[in-house]
Amino acid sequence: MSDSNLSAAAQEAATDTILNIDLNVQAQKGPDLRKDHPKSHGLVWGEFKVEDKIPESLKVGIFAQPKTYSLWARFSSASEAEKRGKLRSDLDPDIRALAIKLLQVEGEKVLDVEKETQDFLLINHPIFIVRDAQGFANLTKASVGQANEEELRSLALTFEVIKAITSKQVANPLLVQYWSTTPYQLGSQVIKFSIKPHSSDTPGSTPTSETYLREAMVKYLSEDGLDATFDFLVQLYVDDEKTPIEDPMQEWQEQDSPFIKLATVKIPAQKFDFEERKRLDEGLSFTPWHTLPEHEPLGSVNLARKKVYQEIAKARRGNIQHRLTEPQAYSSVLDNPQ
Repeated sequence: MSDSNLSAAAQEAATDTILNIDLNVQAQKGPDLRKDHPKSHGLVWGEFKVEDKIPESLKVGIFAQPKTYSLWARFSSASEAEKRGKLRSDLDPDIRALAIKLLQVEGEKVLDVEKETQDFLLINHPIFIVRDAQGFANLTKASVGQANEEELRSLALTFEVIKAITSKQVANPLLVQYWSTTPYQLGSQVIKFSIKPHSSDTPGSTPTSETYLREAMVKYLSEDGLDATFDFLVQLYVDDEKTPIEDPMQEWQEQDSPFIKLATVKIPAQKFDFEERKRLDEGLSFTPWHTLPEHEPLGSVNLARKKVYQEIAKARRGNIQHRLTEPQAYSSVLDNPQ
C-alpha cells in the first residue's frame, strides 16, 4: 500500500508550501496559538476503556488487552484566529473537532517527543476536505489569496465538502459523532475510526453567544453534572474501490465496512472552565503521529501533517520560550489586538 499517489518530491513540495504559509499566518495572528484549531471549547479528562470481547485479529497496540487508559480530550473549532486577539465566534459556520490523548501508553512511539501518549484526531464529518497533500497546499494558498485560477478550480469539491460540514448545526460538542476521515494501520490491517456519543445532540433555541459551545459543555458536565459517553468504533479496509486509502474524500460506507466497537470513551461530570486548565490546554499539542507504530497514520494527508504539526507546535512553544527568556517590547512583537 503506497503512502501516496503523489511523487515523493511533489509530496515534500506541497508539505513545505503548507508549512511556510502556516508559520507566516501563525506569526501574524498569534505566535503562541495553534495555527489550526486555536479555539478550544474545553479540555476535559476522561477514560478510554478497551472492550473485553474484541475480535482476535484486532487485538493490536492499545487494543491488545482489556485495559483502561486515562485521557485528555480537547473539543475545538478548526478555523484560525480572525486576527490577533480575536478568535472566531461559535455562531460562524465551522468544522468542529475532537482530539484525544491517551496517557501511560507503553511501547516505542513513532515520534520521540512524547514517550507515553497515543493521540486520535477527528472532525464532525465522515470525509476529509482534501484528497492529498497537494489539495491541502492549494487550499492553504487559497486561504491567504495566493492560489491561481487552476488551483482554485481544483478545489471545487473541497469547497462543497467544507460547505456541507459547516452547515451542520452543533448545539453541544459532547453530543455529536466524530470521524478520523483518514486511514490508519491497525497492525497489518487498515482502519478508519469514529467516536459516536451515546446521547444525541438536540438543538434547542437558536444560540446567541459567541462562546455557546463552551457554555453548552459547562452546563452539561459542570452544572447538570452529566457524564458524556462515546463508542470508539473502527471500520476495516475492504478494497481500493469501496474503501480507498488514498482518497479521504470518499466515505467508507457502513454497508461495505460495518463499524466494530473496540472501546468506550467516558468523560465524567467535571469542572474544566478555569484558568489553570486553559493553560494546560494551550500547552498541549496533538498530532496523529503521537502514536504506537501499530496505529501509524496512512496516506498523503497524514504524511503532510507529520511535518506541519510538529513544526507549528515547535514554533509556538519556541515563541513562548523566547518571549519568557528574552522579553521584547510590546511594540516590536505587535502585542496588541489590531
